[in-house]
Amino acid sequence: MPLATTIDEVLSELEKIIADARSAGDRVGFFAALYHKVTTGVKEGIAKGSFQDGPRMARLDVIFANRFLAALDAWRGSQPVAAGQPPTQSWMIALDATKQSSLLVLQHLLLGINAHINLDLGIAAVETMQGQDIEAIHTDFDTINTIIGSLTYQVLHEIDRISPLLSLIGLQGNNTNSFLIQFSIGNARDGAWCFAENLSKQTGEAYAACISTRDSDIATLAGDLAHTTGFLRFTLWIVHLFEWKNAGKIIAELYGYKKSVMHAATLRPRAARD
Repeated sequence: MPLATTIDEVLSELEKIIADARSAGDRVGFFAALYHKVTTGVKEGIAKGSFQDGPRMARLDVIFANRFLAALDAWRGSQPVAAGQPPTQSWMIALDATKQSSLLVLQHLLLGINAHINLDLGIAAVETMQGQDIEAIHTDFDTINTIIGSLTYQVLHEIDRISPLLSLIGLQGNNTNSFLIQFSIGNARDGAWCFAENLSKQTGEAYAACISTRDSDIATLAGDLAHTTGFLRFTLWIVHLFEWKNAGKIIAELYGYKKSVMHAATLRPRAARD
């Protein structure tokens, strides 16, 4: 598929992915359904003036989304490597995992979030600034992460119909046994910004090496998310027994939520909240 140039084109591409995945029972649609909500939330935030620089954030959002769309194309083999780049390790693990029916819906969503926030977001921020001082986008970077986080947690907390025993792994609380301790969206946001700061200082081979090193670290985290051990693995197996198995039905459920937890406070620029 050609790269998107506007947020509306991103939404259109995501809707095609969701529709095709629902028909085919393809678990790629899990993350796509979540990401459609996130992209819609960012679009609404721009329209409401939630960002210091709306047009700049629209550019970031498109660059950000294109990394997922390009990774999916390359993974499917519809984009020749010569025309771009193969998927990162982080995306390879997340996308390969969609072929595994043994993973929870939660694990599929977190694997996509892991690759996209922990790796892609920092790269998108640097590419948006194109050599300008990365600090200039910091406030808007935090705002877009607030939107991402609020919508993501909404979906994660609303999948109890799909996965009725999900609370066993401590999703609803601060259970130290929860593997969400290993992956916090808040920590991902902070790590993504630190990565963006570091990447913005690099050029040439050092720039590519910085991305490669980061990708390797995030791929390790992805491996931990996909391949649990010990008592946690047994708990996930129990949860999976009672989870919905029809991927098309799950995609429809994830995509169909109408409620939003993006309260007005989360959409105001950080300076206004402080």
